[in-house]
Amino acid sequence: MNNSVELIGWYGGDRAIARAAWTSTQADINKKTNEQIRDLLVNKLWNNGTGKAHKTPFERGIVEFNITCEQPSHIHQIKHRIANVNGESARYKELKDKYYIPDDWGNIVATNLTGEYLEKHNGKTWRDILKIHTEISDQLYHASLLDLEKPLGRKRAKESARFFKTMNSQITLSVMMNMSCFYNFFSLRADSAAQLEIQEIAKAMLNCIKQIDGDPFKFTLEAFGL
Repeated sequence: MNNSVELIGWYGGDRAIARAAWTSTQADINKKTNEQIRDLLVNKLWNNGTGKAHKTPFERGIVEFNITCEQPSHIHQIKHRIANVNGESARYKELKDKYYIPDDWGNIVATNLTGEYLEKHNGKTWRDILKIHTEISDQLYHASLLDLEKPLGRKRAKESARFFKTMNSQITLSVMMNMSCFYNFFSLRADSAAQLEIQEIAKAMLNCIKQIDGDPFKFTLEAFGL
């Protein structure tokens, strides 16, 4: 299945960020116009021309997602302590057989497999071979649980049997980050040098934020150049 991104909640928005910034002057947010809020966020906080952007008010804007992805994208989301991430537990539940097959492999065919077991797959597409390999690994995961559970206990059996799971196995994550962290995440993971899968996830997250009713992060995203 494809990776997926769903926005499940948000807090704050431009007005909350502006309110936090104006706390030091006790300015009344209710008396401020949208243009004044825009000027604060775009010109005075994030892009103030001094190279010392005032980023902490942007932490008052929060976005939360459910993201289903393969293991490398999971790892990319927890590096650099960008987000608060919780995911499906391999200890408390038996993992579902969800996996990702790269679209850009297209119909590239295997031609270099050798050995009694592998050479029979020459001529098949690498997409089909990865699918076969993943499904075998999933079967081994479930079968090993049956034999490991009694001597090791259910929790240890589940958390260790996942060693049979492949890197393209998917789990669903709950990902929450403030808008300052989102900018950091997006600038790293939507970059053309990043892995394709995490690029697509980062762009989907931005699209979700842009589609929130009322456009509450309009000026924040403008400040970010997004």
